[in-house]
Amino acid sequence: MAIDPSADRPVYKQLADLIRARIEGGELRPGQRLPAESDYVAEFGISRDSVRRAMAMLRGEGLIVTELRGSRVREAGEAATVEIAPGTQVTARMPTEPERRQIGVAEGVPVLVITDPSGETRLLAADRTIVKAGDEG
Repeated sequence: MAIDPSADRPVYKQLADLIRARIEGGELRPGQRLPAESDYVAEFGISRDSVRRAMAMLRGEGLIVTELRGSRVREAGEAATVEIAPGTQVTARMPTEPERRQIGVAEGVPVLVITDPSGETRLLAADRTIVKAGDEG
């Protein structure tokens, strides 16, 4: 897959599409480091800003995490099953930065807000939670 600067689609979106396809196709595996920004700049002849925008897009989708030493494919955590009682409300949203740090979710990963009938609320990482309806009787 090549990046076409003359295409209608911005080059940063084309790069994000390419990296996403490599992740989904298994060429880039969970935990694997992505090439450096400068490698993408050299390989595709695009600006560093375009590479950064592509990486931000992929972080926002929860596909990659970026640390001081570069970006890598996000590893999916082991999922926990949470049983909910009848009348429990479950909604999903993006967490605030403090919430993200508190429950340890990567940028771009939504949270589940589980409010039981008494009004007690729990915040859980959506990528590591399986919600199961409890028995009604």
